[in-house]
Amino acid sequence: MDFKTVLKNKKNGDRIFAILLMLPALTIITIFIFIPIAKSVFLSFTDYKLANIASGVGHLWNNFSNYKAIFTEGDLWPAIRVTFTFMSMVVMLQLFLGLILSVVLNGSIKGKRFLRSIIMLPWVIPTVITALLWMWLFQPQYGVVNYLLLEANIISQPIAMLARPALALPSVAIAALWKQIPLMTLMLLAGLQTIPSEMYEAATIDGCNGIQLFFHITIPFLRNVIRTTVLMSIIENFKQFPLFWTMTGGGPMNSTTTLAILSYRNAFVNMNFGKGAAVATVWLCLLLVVAFVYNKVFTVNEME
Repeated sequence: MDFKTVLKNKKNGDRIFAILLMLPALTIITIFIFIPIAKSVFLSFTDYKLANIASGVGHLWNNFSNYKAIFTEGDLWPAIRVTFTFMSMVVMLQLFLGLILSVVLNGSIKGKRFLRSIIMLPWVIPTVITALLWMWLFQPQYGVVNYLLLEANIISQPIAMLARPALALPSVAIAALWKQIPLMTLMLLAGLQTIPSEMYEAATIDGCNGIQLFFHITIPFLRNVIRTTVLMSIIENFKQFPLFWTMTGGGPMNSTTTLAILSYRNAFVNMNFGKGAAVATVWLCLLLVVAFVYNKVFTVNEME
């Protein structure tokens, strides 16, 4: 047996070994992700309602009737607008505040180790508990937020923030920021600690000020970390459900009805599973488009 044959057999063996290592993970992903997604897409083309299930009819293929319904009834477009508004609001503020906090915690402040530990508390609290906590804080009669605003003479009487269409979405966004900023801060802080101190020292000797150091050294070195953390934040907030359902239920006047809420209402409130699956399919497609465009923009900028 010559050397080429041995090398080829070794490569084939390595390939088979790699496939065997990945097989358990691929099996789990297929069972718990790919198959449910495929079933949901299939259900979106059927007249799958509770009444049909009870009568034993089962899945009735109805082509694009569910999609025609969700696009013509008038609930889908507002839900898309609310979803994108919420996602954009939270992601931008989260990145901005996360950068500030990570730079502060990376500095030479006292007790920074303690602060790095305690800042993660909001992130480890379950989302439903976070929603209940902020519902109490926004409560008009005895909530802390209204009390502070009244004491500062910003408002003259308590405001039911979660009951006002103009304030409900920003209120949920505040709760989302409070919970998600710690993880963003921790990841950016980890990125900051990989930047060589010599880069800052050399730039300082050359006469760069703090702003120039931030934009010409910190941001370029954090580019890949920012790309990953922002994409994670986009996905997290695009599919946000527990905060909305617990705090507002999609109200008032559908001002906080996202695609997640709309899909849930159709499937588990109205018991029209086919229609709920159609909303979920549109939701998934939009998320894939957003993720693709986001990665494309980053790739183009890297090439430049």
